[in-house]
Amino acid sequence: MTEWLILFSNAAAGGVRAVVCLFLIYRLLSAQRSEGGGLTVQKPQGGGLTVQRPDGGGLTVQRPDRRSIAAALAGIVVLSMLVSVTGLPELYQMLLEAVLTAVCARRFQSADMRMSLFIGFFYAIAVHLWQFLFGAWLGVFFHAAVFLDNATGYGQAAVWLVHLLLVVLAAFALKYPNMTGKRAFGIISGLVVAGFMAVILLSEQTVLEVDSDTEYMWTILSVVLMMGVLVFNMNRQYVIEKEMARLKSQQAELLERDYTTLNKAYAFNAKLFHDFHNHIGALRQLLLHEKLEEAMQYLDELQTPVRGMANTVWTGDETVDYLINSKAVTAANHGIQYEVQVEFPRHTNLKSADLCTVLGNLLDNALEAAMQIPEPEQRFIHLTMRRINQMLIIKVENSFVAPPILKDGAPKTAKEENGLHGWGLKSAQTAAEKYDGMVQTSFTDSTFRAVATLSFESVSVEHTSS
Repeated sequence: MTEWLILFSNAAAGGVRAVVCLFLIYRLLSAQRSEGGGLTVQKPQGGGLTVQRPDGGGLTVQRPDRRSIAAALAGIVVLSMLVSVTGLPELYQMLLEAVLTAVCARRFQSADMRMSLFIGFFYAIAVHLWQFLFGAWLGVFFHAAVFLDNATGYGQAAVWLVHLLLVVLAAFALKYPNMTGKRAFGIISGLVVAGFMAVILLSEQTVLEVDSDTEYMWTILSVVLMMGVLVFNMNRQYVIEKEMARLKSQQAELLERDYTTLNKAYAFNAKLFHDFHNHIGALRQLLLHEKLEEAMQYLDELQTPVRGMANTVWTGDETVDYLINSKAVTAANHGIQYEVQVEFPRHTNLKSADLCTVLGNLLDNALEAAMQIPEPEQRFIHLTMRRINQMLIIKVENSFVAPPILKDGAPKTAKEENGLHGWGLKSAQTAAEKYDGMVQTSFTDSTFRAVATLSFESVSVEHTSS
């Protein structure tokens, strides 16, 4: 009867380890993507979808997929029976648990297999290390080596102390979902270093006799565990830097495209205004000779290039003015209703390049979605720019034919041909973060909404950024 209870207890403990490991894999890999410039997608109760910044902006609480939990639990039960029957060493048990959780994470959560194995293996080492340490130090405290034997009730008490601690840590992570990056790395590093110090101190005590080979094995594994944490942090920093470099390259390409078109537009306008006094002189002569019909015809010819400027939106920033109006022309060419309401702050530290990155990408996404609607009367884009205290709010609403496809937790663009696939919202998010801002998106049955917020500071005219 006792053997079955021990088997059940080991299986239950293995289930706790597997569930927490799946949560850890999903959380760490998701945080790594988010810190690299990605966006977290949240689906609220109202049925909408919200994309939020990964730090300080309400990170979505991430949980592993139910199917991966069920598969991991089933695998743990089989593994526990296998270990009980064959008497596999603890090291092999750790390896099999790591492979099992990694496979479940890959199969049901689309996690990277290599990183899942990496996290799973070092997680298994950490849990079994602390399981050994709890048993050993309880044995030192009570002067009883029986705490090191997992086949006894005392040994199971040490096992469940560790697993209850795992549950507490997982609950803490759920309660504080923003605990990512440096803070999470600091906590994990502290636990690993504490484990290493506990192993060293254990080798110095004389109350409980511990096998020297066991002490040596756990000393080596605790050092390996510390190296694993350092390697993971270095890899996280590399991914972040690589993502930021790609975003900067993408921003540069988008800006070059927009500024090239902008220069052409202003060159044409400069020519028009340069010749304006000549046109006035010609009209004066026609009117002096009472040639009204010829004067009207001349005005009609002049109105053709000027007509496109009749609905110009002036924000005070020439680049933003051009961007808004050039998108208006594109919308008109595709039968899209385009409405603009602008309240733009003057003389701020908001740079034109960053404004173009945010506004241009949001409008490009809106145009792309609205163009796909077959009925022209249902195509619309509403742009609103508002100043609220020291905050600029940019809101773009548009109609769409189908909900956006999600890739890595973020809305995915349908554009493939230009090599800029999937970078629009990431570029906008990166630019917004320069001003302590964020990009949020949501959608209802017929309207997609993207809202960017940017904090700004007022500057004197002589220091205004162009």
